[in-house]
Amino acid sequence: MQTDPIADMLTRIRNATRAKHQRVDVPASKLKIEMARILKEEGYISSYKLVEDPETKARKALRLMLKYTPNRRSVIGGLKRVSRPGCRVYRAAAEIRPVVGGLGTSILSTPKGLMSGRAARKARIGGELLCEVW
Repeated sequence: MQTDPIADMLTRIRNATRAKHQRVDVPASKLKIEMARILKEEGYISSYKLVEDPETKARKALRLMLKYTPNRRSVIGGLKRVSRPGCRVYRAAAEIRPVVGGLGTSILSTPKGLMSGRAARKARIGGELLCEVW
């Protein structure tokens, strides 16, 4: 049984980038689709789409196309799960700090939906700090 689907998604992305895979499939959910949208907007993945899960035909999978530099280094340097099921982490708008000196981004779950850290600071909205990507 999977207790933290977001951590599972981040781990699959981390493993795929280290193995230099072009794409990675994760079980789909509305939250993961929104996280993929933010990763695409911030330039960490090239695209994403919903596909039929090859293992179980009934469920959908989210296919993420990973992005690499011309010398085959991953655009994603690291992923970190901040708020976990056992220890939730909330930040007010003023407490949202830049990730890796502004080179990375954070993903927050706010009352207005999922947002990047930059967008949440600009809109002056706080929320649960899900993860950081750099």
